[in-house]
Amino acid sequence: MRWIILTGFLALSACTGRPGPTDPLLSTQELNLEEFFDGKTVAHGQFQDVFGTVRRRFVVDIDGDWDGKVLTLDENFVYEDGSTENRKWTLTRTGPESWQGSAPGVIGIATGEERGDTFNWRYRIDLPVPDGTLRVDFDDWMWLLTEDRLLNIAYMRRAGVTIGQVVIFFEKK
Repeated sequence: MRWIILTGFLALSACTGRPGPTDPLLSTQELNLEEFFDGKTVAHGQFQDVFGTVRRRFVVDIDGDWDGKVLTLDENFVYEDGSTENRKWTLTRTGPESWQGSAPGVIGIATGEERGDTFNWRYRIDLPVPDGTLRVDFDDWMWLLTEDRLLNIAYMRRAGVTIGQVVIFFEKK
């Protein structure tokens, strides 16, 4: 019986739809990470497990600095339980539409690509959780909604199995 449930769960998680690099663009806007994140940004988000249950909410204050070559994002998280976390990203443009980056806890190099109003960012990270750390793969998708608003849905996998998603709404200050 366990194998039937596990097989069903794995089949269901494999069928969840996600954006792709050839999806049609929904606007004529151009997302430029260095412009959007240069300065102060605030984000509100939550983690939902694979069943859709909201497990954790947070607010992030982000101080961004673009020096013409490197985009630094100093992220200060405050979770609903009062716990805090700081993550500092260093991103470098590697081509007209491509980026790479690193942050504490990130395994290897994060890679990303801008396309019109969309940005896709992929990386593996040891993510702090209330009872330790969890190694997960992120497939982040960002869409520029207006010049000062950005929607982000990050699909999370562990050992190749979808475990949930993070939904974040960014707003420039």
